[in-house]
Amino acid sequence: VNRAVVLTHKYFNGAVPARAELREVDIRALEDIRKAVAEETACLEDFHFRDALKAAMEIARTGNRYLQETEPWKTAKTDMERTATVLNVAVQMCANLAVAFEPFLPFMSEKLRAMLSMGTLSWDMLGRDTLVADGTVLSQPELLFEKIEDDAIQAQLDRLERIKKENQLKNWKPEPVAAETTFDDFMKMDIRVGTVLECEKVKKSNKLLRFRIDDGMGGRTILSGIAQYYEPEELVGKQVCFIANFPPRKMMGQESQGMILSAVNADGSLKVISPSAPCTPGAKVG
Repeated sequence: VNRAVVLTHKYFNGAVPARAELREVDIRALEDIRKAVAEETACLEDFHFRDALKAAMEIARTGNRYLQETEPWKTAKTDMERTATVLNVAVQMCANLAVAFEPFLPFMSEKLRAMLSMGTLSWDMLGRDTLVADGTVLSQPELLFEKIEDDAIQAQLDRLERIKKENQLKNWKPEPVAAETTFDDFMKMDIRVGTVLECEKVKKSNKLLRFRIDDGMGGRTILSGIAQYYEPEELVGKQVCFIANFPPRKMMGQESQGMILSAVNADGSLKVISPSAPCTPGAKVG
């Protein structure tokens, strides 16, 4: 698009030149455009939007190939009539692009139509090679797409993540209550309060944190799969509730002596259960 408009301004003061007799390369390129247009239309009618976009992209690729083959910047040195024909055909391809991309990139399509001084065109005109009349003065070329900086992309990703979490919270319902159990069964679990002395990530694990807990009984090591939700340093000094009488078990080659209790939030995150006020390490919960 940019090359077609720039060269039209350079060699013809921005006015679309009249074409002379078409050559085989011109006829073939225009036929390829018509085939791509027909394919896009058929795909849209069948709601195959991804395939329709591929067909629209083929129009752009055809235009790029055409300019590479015809090289109007070279013919302008020896044959202005041929240059006029090539640029006329190239402008018609750009006009077809403006219409073909309207379902997918409406703002870009609008900018391109303005650049080509086109009015509003109906879809059934797509594929024609006379969408921009001879003598039409093109506007100055401008960027159809703005470069999006990384900060803007991240801001949009953060916004989408925030909306996702808000929707999760809005639609969240607690899980059904588990099957009834007895008080005696509950009392079999020895739940204690401990203070986190040390916390670090377990090597070669994306999920596990290794805790050294002051349990009032000499201390213990517990591994917990909450590394995605906490930085180790923010847990040091925090009091947590843990099950003290689970048998030790190996995790990533390390022994875990209990289980830290966490609540599963509506967004799937885990929140460590802590007493609302400081407790003596080893204090029993029940």
